[in-house]
Amino acid sequence: MHKVWASIKKETLLLVRDLGALIILFVMPLALIVTITLIQQDSFKALSDSRIQVLLIDLDGGTVAKSIKKNLDESGSFDVISTLEGQGLTEEKARSEVFAGNYPMAVVVPENLSSDLVRKVQINVDKILSDVGLGEEEVVQDTITGKKEIRLYFDPATQLAFKSAVKNNIDKMVSDLEVQTVYTLFQEQLSDSVAVFTQKSFLEFKEILPHSGNKEIIPNATQHNVPAWTLFAIFFIVIPLSINLVKEKGQGTLVRLRTLPMPYHIVILGKTITFLVICMIQFYLMVAVGVYLFPMLGLEPLQVEGNIGLMSIVAFCSGFAAIGFGILLGTVCETQEQSAPFGATSVVILAAVGGVWVPVFAMPEFMQMVSGLSPMNWGLNAFYDVLLRHVHLIQLLPKLVLLLGFYLIMIAISLIYDAKKRAV
Repeated sequence: MHKVWASIKKETLLLVRDLGALIILFVMPLALIVTITLIQQDSFKALSDSRIQVLLIDLDGGTVAKSIKKNLDESGSFDVISTLEGQGLTEEKARSEVFAGNYPMAVVVPENLSSDLVRKVQINVDKILSDVGLGEEEVVQDTITGKKEIRLYFDPATQLAFKSAVKNNIDKMVSDLEVQTVYTLFQEQLSDSVAVFTQKSFLEFKEILPHSGNKEIIPNATQHNVPAWTLFAIFFIVIPLSINLVKEKGQGTLVRLRTLPMPYHIVILGKTITFLVICMIQFYLMVAVGVYLFPMLGLEPLQVEGNIGLMSIVAFCSGFAAIGFGILLGTVCETQEQSAPFGATSVVILAAVGGVWVPVFAMPEFMQMVSGLSPMNWGLNAFYDVLLRHVHLIQLLPKLVLLLGFYLIMIAISLIYDAKKRAV
């Protein structure tokens, strides 16, 4: 233990004397988490408050167009525009405006759509009632040929997902109106002898959100950024850790340590403990910023809700993974010019692949599979499990084992590489 303590003391002195390393480890992550959360919070707010402008050309003047306009207005996401510059919209004008990129979309309701819909349904209802002996024997022939088209114009730059969502919503509006018309016409024909149909929707959708007690938890920018940038800060210890190892090799310190009656794994253990303490300090500082500073800046506070223990375990195991990678990098690299840029670049790549910057679900399918190889992705998912899914320790074990296993593999490779190099 005396040898381990001496190694820890040496690493601590090296860090305290390196002001640049301290700034990288503590100041930079705090500045990053505040700045990026402020930017994303404003972006999310602007996105949720914005309304999409839709040009509506009503050539029908009936219930279908009114229903479409009503549903678009009530959705809270659209502003329906029927006139431009004080003049009524024509289909040609709307088309040119949308294709020029001035508006994202236009909806054209064709002439006589509502009346033709009622007539089509009426003919079908009369035929059914006639077949069962409840209506007139002679049924008016169906003179409506072809299908009616609600024409949609989209800005060519509009995303496919948005187009599909709008098409599906309008199709549902018209289908609901058609079903309502069927019920109404049957009711008119049978109300004298049959109980009135209920027209209330029998099925509805209800989103069940994760909750703790009676309080629902909804993911927000804070709940993403605090874990994500905590992991980024933890893995950034790769730079000072690898640089310290390279310095020891270049200055001959490592050779002097080898001459002492102390195995090399004691040196690694001392570095691991020292930087693990730094990782935990980083973690608690980031959590404190999320809990106490964010509300002062008008941001959503981080709701740890009694999960600080499990979050600490995740940070602890993530620290091991980062330290293992830093030790391997310092063992393999020969100069600071190698370790510093490679360490910074590799951490940025691991963060990008792991979902720290771009959510994994927004990545292409191939990159989603690649993201599972990043230890930052394991740590980030573990934090999500604790904060949002409220899992227990036993459910976290697979991800924690991955993080600890990554550390052991990195250390094993470092020891093997160092032994072979010394043998040469």
